[in-house]
Amino acid sequence: MTASRTADGPAPHGSQTEPGSLRAARTWERARSIARSCAGQPLPAVPRTLADALGHALAEPLVALTDLPPFATAAMDGWAVSGPGPWRLGGAGVLAGREPGPLGPDSAVPLATGAPLPAGATAVLRHEHGAADTERGLLHDRSPAPVPEGQDIRPRGQECRSGEPLLPAGTTVTERVLGLAAAAGYDRLTVHRRPSVELLVLGDELLAQGVPRGGRVRDALGPLLPPWLRACGAELISHERVADDLAALGEAVRRSPADVVVTTGSTASGPVDFLHDTLRALDARLLVDSVAVRPGHPMLLAELPATADGRARRLVGLPGNPLAAVAGMVTLAEPLLRHLGGHCAPEPVQLTAGSALPGHPRDTRLLPVFTAGQKVTPLPFDGPAMLRGLALADGLAVVPPGGVPAGDTVDVVELPRR
Repeated sequence: MTASRTADGPAPHGSQTEPGSLRAARTWERARSIARSCAGQPLPAVPRTLADALGHALAEPLVALTDLPPFATAAMDGWAVSGPGPWRLGGAGVLAGREPGPLGPDSAVPLATGAPLPAGATAVLRHEHGAADTERGLLHDRSPAPVPEGQDIRPRGQECRSGEPLLPAGTTVTERVLGLAAAAGYDRLTVHRRPSVELLVLGDELLAQGVPRGGRVRDALGPLLPPWLRACGAELISHERVADDLAALGEAVRRSPADVVVTTGSTASGPVDFLHDTLRALDARLLVDSVAVRPGHPMLLAELPATADGRARRLVGLPGNPLAAVAGMVTLAEPLLRHLGGHCAPEPVQLTAGSALPGHPRDTRLLPVFTAGQKVTPLPFDGPAMLRGLALADGLAVVPPGGVPAGDTVDVVELPRR
């Protein structure tokens, strides 16, 4: 049973119809494209302190606010020297964070790594290459070759000049980006707002703790999905269990203030699969209703009625089987969330099949694989309800219908890493 409104009428070119259903199955590539494009423009730009910008996407290019380094500095501990030597030893040493006076001709002054270079210095003599004659006040060079001009000096602007673009808009703010931004003079960054997400885990058969018993199984997706959603740039505002009840599910979806509602289970046509009925009752618009991919084909994407303040809302329905739900994450949830958050779409990784990668006769297959160098090897335990292979995987190989022979290239979707 489907919702009353769909994005399209007849099945699009390249789609397939699931046996026993009237729903047109999107191709895997088309489903991902719809997930990206339905988001429209990324969410608005907001200012954030460096501490609060982690995980967001830059809403504008990161441009250097200063030269880096901002002044010539010493790259090693030793002496700043002027001329070829030997040199007259000068006064107190120069430490990082101190502004030195000028250095006269044929003179030397001790200095530490990172310290500003005195005006007039032509090179840095490393500590292990210098011999100080304190009685005569001279410094001699004991290095294998004469010190060349500019040795062990980081010149001003060596890394970048003020006004130089450093990173493009859409770059994800990682710990490394925060370090660069701070070095370049930033206290705040302009980033896109994170899409808010509410996760609704459906299924009366799920246990929150302990071993499976009494015909019930552990909830694997409750622990698995929240960190994965955050890795996609989402702000998880709620994580709830919802009973297999039409009224309860309808109320949970209707009242959700999230930009994106993510559900698990209830996407097929079983006796307690109420998601399609819920979407119909809410007058939601189905954009994707089944995808020609294994595992995970009964996944869906819908536009929900807007919030009271006019914000658009979407719903991603993931299948209930764990590996099938992961397929739904990489097919629909990740492209949608990354686009809403303003993140650049990652380029596909093309690797070589180290052995044959088995495929489905008609559909794309997402296969857990282990990566070694530039080659991928399929992992066992890859059924829709299994997680053992995924736990060992570096990525999911996108295997076209019929499979990939050993030695051929294959696209690989990389999995989040911590």
